[in-house]
Amino acid sequence: MRALPVAVLRVRSSVRLCIMAHDWFTLDELSLQLGRDVREVEKLVNRGRIPGHKRAGEWSFQATEVTQWLEQEMRTFSEPELAALENSHRSLEDDADVPVTSLMSLDTVQVPLEGRTKRSVLEGLVEVAGRTYQIWEPATVLKAVLEREELMSTAFDNGVAMPHPRQTLTGSIGDSVVAFGRTSSPIIFGAANNSLTDLFFLVICLDTKTHLRVLARLGRMLQLPGFTQSLRDAEDSETAYLRIREAEAAVR
Repeated sequence: MRALPVAVLRVRSSVRLCIMAHDWFTLDELSLQLGRDVREVEKLVNRGRIPGHKRAGEWSFQATEVTQWLEQEMRTFSEPELAALENSHRSLEDDADVPVTSLMSLDTVQVPLEGRTKRSVLEGLVEVAGRTYQIWEPATVLKAVLEREELMSTAFDNGVAMPHPRQTLTGSIGDSVVAFGRTSSPIIFGAANNSLTDLFFLVICLDTKTHLRVLARLGRMLQLPGFTQSLRDAEDSETAYLRIREAEAAVR
């Protein structure tokens, strides 16, 4: 993983504290978070599409609720909607041009990934991510990812899953990490249409902005024609890593 100057690390810590302190958003702030016009967001809120709370006649939005809503809803977003969301979540954690692969390396890709059950696959992914030495508490990370999956599966209907913790794990990791694995055979992972899953992107981030930005960029990459098939056709980890880098370059 890349080394950051001390000055950047200090700024990154300050930004992280600021994000953690900002637990509620106004309607205008939420519009900026989503990268959408305030009138469009207000219409969605009034229709019950976005979770909100009325306070003294004004809408307020709890940050954690918004993040959880986005995690589920963004799989239905169009490419422009994902791009707007991505651009509204700039972060010092990643490279602006390549937020996914800047948090990856060849070491964080495993093809094939051993595992025939949800737990064994997640254990393998955490182990792969741990090759960076940035996963300080693997058991804590695994527990958090499993709890998120119990709440609602991160599996898509196209054989892809993006497991991640429900909350950021600032005390358990040293740096944000994205790991990828492809199992030899698809497994049951909880997709809504009961389809099987064989492509897994583990997303472990230090802050919410980086987390949402990475998920949005992955969503855009998954919409590229032929991308998922290219990962299934990859003969080894090096080829899969190259395909991921090519896909991210294509959506910049």
